[in-house]
Amino acid sequence: MNTKKHPKQASKKSAFKRAFAAFRSLSVWKKSLLIIIIFCIAFVAQAYAIGYWYQKKHSSEPITFGVTFIPNYARFFELDPQETMLALRDDLGFKRFRLVSYWKDIEKSPGQYDFSELDWQFEKVNEVGGEVSLAIGLRQPRWPECHAPQWVKAEDKDVWYPQLKQFMQAVIERYGDNPALTSYQLENEFFLGVFGECGHYGAERERLIDEFNFVKNLDPNTPIILSYANNYFGVATGQPQPDQVGVSVYKRVWEQTVTKRYFEYPFPSWYYSWRAGLQEILTGKDSMLHELQAEPWTPTDVKTVSIEEQDKSMNADRLRERIQYGVATGFRDIDLWGGEWWYWRKQTQDDPSLWEAVREEKAKALSTQ
Repeated sequence: MNTKKHPKQASKKSAFKRAFAAFRSLSVWKKSLLIIIIFCIAFVAQAYAIGYWYQKKHSSEPITFGVTFIPNYARFFELDPQETMLALRDDLGFKRFRLVSYWKDIEKSPGQYDFSELDWQFEKVNEVGGEVSLAIGLRQPRWPECHAPQWVKAEDKDVWYPQLKQFMQAVIERYGDNPALTSYQLENEFFLGVFGECGHYGAERERLIDEFNFVKNLDPNTPIILSYANNYFGVATGQPQPDQVGVSVYKRVWEQTVTKRYFEYPFPSWYYSWRAGLQEILTGKDSMLHELQAEPWTPTDVKTVSIEEQDKSMNADRLRERIQYGVATGFRDIDLWGGEWWYWRKQTQDDPSLWEAVREEKAKALSTQ
């Protein structure tokens, strides 16, 4: 039997030996640097591959745009909340709304619930056969994030937590059977402890698990979304496991601690595709873009800074790019953040450019389906 090696095999083995010998001859720090470089290349390659897979897998599914709407934020801009919501619905054509159920507004006194404002919001969505993703729990969108009523702020957990669950039950019992309700978003960005005024209430995973099970027992048929912040790195594999994962995407923010200047997150769109793809591979759960930054993040109150300062963080061109970026992530459900601000610029600052940018980019994305 001829056991002589093929010349190509011998050449490959010889090349490997030379490469290994060259590696062994390197100093320790050069070896370490080379290993780090190889690891980084491998990591980026797998991230891109998973992101590409996720985008292709979901590319045939329709894109749906939604918008967060908060009456308090419309009032902050001295706008009429109903007029603002109707403009978003009828003029820009949004049919999916991410709404809030602030504890401090609905239960201003213990056991006394005023659902009138949330009722009319559901009514306006139902009029067009739309959908509502309802934020529930203590932590909900917009500053100060934790929206507790004044009467529980000084109480210990053994007092306020049962009161919170009682309030959540009242919300679920009122809207659980509403035809517009398609999901609950439980405890907005629960683990983002560095942002918001929530220190007194903590962010223990055990509480989130308990709330999740509590909501599921009350309404097992409505999906629950758990959301994670822009700078969350990795996959939500721990408990509780939601029906869908919500991802925040912020690109340009004011960095107030060290540089005190605007900072642009360098993540390419496929970074979020990778996160969503890995989430789906490991847990079987799909993801959505529940909060796409479409308003400025300014050094101080957005209403008190100049228009020029606002535009440094978000103007019509940036807004167009941001929506295109959101579409490029491959997420099929995309909720924009900042509708009240666009309307304020249009109505009181004589600047419809943002409003029209949303209209045009939304139409452009939908026309390619």
